Amino acid sequence: MPADQTPAEDDGLAALVGAAVRDRRERAGLSMRALATRVGISQPFLSTIERGLSSPSMSTLYRIATGLGVAPGDLLPGPPAPTADRGGVTVVRSGEALPLPASDDPGAAVGLARLARPGLGLEVVEYRVAPGEHLGGWFDAPGEMAVLVLAGALDVEVTGAGTWRLAAGDLLHQPGHLPHRWTAAGDAPVHLVLVGSRRPA
Repeated sequence: MPADQTPAEDDGLAALVGAAVRDRRERAGLSMRALATRVGISQPFLSTIERGLSSPSMSTLYRIATGLGVAPGDLLPGPPAPTADRGGVTVVRSGEALPLPASDDPGAAVGLARLARPGLGLEVVEYRVAPGEHLGGWFDAPGEMAVLVLAGALDVEVTGAGTWRLAAGDLLHQPGHLPHRWTAAGDAPVHLVLVGSRRPA
């Protein structure tokens, strides 16, 4: 979590995400077992998410969002009110970003969701991947996705399309529904930004 975010605040975030998942699931008329089966996670794990006892990783959040037919940002709380709703302009300060682990496995890089709020249909997540950390396995989501590498090197595999090594300044754009995964290339830290949009490619 960010240095200025307390465990209590982190617990509060987990509760908000869990409530959003439960609300969307109930609105979709899905049982907990049906949603868990659809997204490939266990029902007990989904239960801990909905009760705010666990925070879903980026890959799990995207899978849950896909299973519910919503954007990942629809499951995340928006930035605090003082930074939003001023003529349609939103400013998210560095301490207001939401922590979002890349996967549920130990040693996963923790990203910062800079822009992700219900109804927006746009997500911006920043990752700084230290040597030894990983970015999880395969994932997909509705709409479009783009990854911009700011420092280091990143290998991107896209099912049915190919594999690319991105260096600093390189950007890859793809339809989000194509399963893809990222791997840090080399021993240097990697700094990247993920942008996702609900709009189909």
